[in-house]
Amino acid sequence: MSKNTLTSSTSSFPFHSYGEWLSERFPFPVQKLSVDGGFTCPNRDGHLSRTGCTYCNNESFVPAYCREAKAVSQQLEAGKQFFRRKHPQMRFMAYFQSYSNTYGQLSELQRCYEEALSVDGVVGIVISTRPDCLSEEVLAYLEQLSRHTCVVLEIGVESLRDDILRSIHRGHDVACSIDAIHRAATRHGLTVGIHLIIGLPNTCLEEHIDQLSVVNALPITLLKLHQLQVVCNTPLAQQYAERPFPLLTPEEYLPFVADYLEHLRPDIVVERLLSQAPPQMVVAPRWNLKNHEFVDRLVGHMRTRGMHQGRRWRERE
Repeated sequence: MSKNTLTSSTSSFPFHSYGEWLSERFPFPVQKLSVDGGFTCPNRDGHLSRTGCTYCNNESFVPAYCREAKAVSQQLEAGKQFFRRKHPQMRFMAYFQSYSNTYGQLSELQRCYEEALSVDGVVGIVISTRPDCLSEEVLAYLEQLSRHTCVVLEIGVESLRDDILRSIHRGHDVACSIDAIHRAATRHGLTVGIHLIIGLPNTCLEEHIDQLSVVNALPITLLKLHQLQVVCNTPLAQQYAERPFPLLTPEEYLPFVADYLEHLRPDIVVERLLSQAPPQMVVAPRWNLKNHEFVDRLVGHMRTRGMHQGRRWRERE
C-alpha cells in the first residue's frame, strides 16, 4: 500500500494538494502503487561508492509485495487487489521508488516501464531517481513516452547545500540537481517534482525558508518534503548512536511547514509533507503520528491563523 497521497479530498486544504492535482488530470480516483524494478544506484554498485547515502535504507519504505523477486506486473497486480476491494473504479500510477530508477541500460528501462504500463488500470508512471542519473537519451525516451501516458519524474535533491550533500555522501552537488531539473523540464509532457529532506544534521529550519527563493525559481510541478528519520542499518544510525544530534519534534516541524507553505510558489503541488517509516525500523525520532493526523493538525493550524500557500511567496522573489 502506498502512503504517498496526502488525502483523497481536494477542497479542504490551504495548499495545492496532490489529490487536487490528480483530480484535475483524471476523471477517476488514482492511487500510486510502489514497484521495484530491480535497479540499483551509483552510490551502491561501486560507481560512486558502495555504502549509499548515510540515511538510506530502502526497506523503510518498500511495501511487502515488492520485497520478493516478482515481475513488475505481478507486483502491480498484488498492489491493485488492496484498493480494488474498496474502490472498484480506482486507477493506478506505477511508482518506481526503490533506488535510482533511471540508472541502467535504456533497453532495461523501456522493458520495466512498458511492462508496468501494460497492466490493466495503470494510467501512468512515477519515476524516482537521482539528478546524476538523467542522461539526454533517457530524457528523450521519457518525453516520447509522455505523449501516450502520464510520466512523472521525481528527482531527489535532498539538500540545497553542497557541504550537507557531501556530509550525507550523496555523490552529487546542488548544481547537478538544478541542471537536471531544468533539462527535464524542457522535455515536453514530463511532469517534474523534487524531494527535499528537512532536519539533516548541521542544518536549521530557518535556512530552508531562506532557500525558498531557489525552490520557487525551479521549473517544477510537484514538491515532496521529508522530515529526517534515522532508520536502522544505516550509517546515519551508527552516527546517531555514537554522537546523538538534534532531531525535529512535531511541535517544531508543524509550524515550520505552515510557514514554508506560505512562502512557497502557489502553483507548486504539495505531494507529501511527512515521512512514515515502519515503527520497528525507526531509531529516532518516534513521533507516533500518522500522515493524515499530521495533515489534519497542519490544516487546523493554518486555518486558525488565516494562512495559505503562497500568501507570502513574493517576499522571496
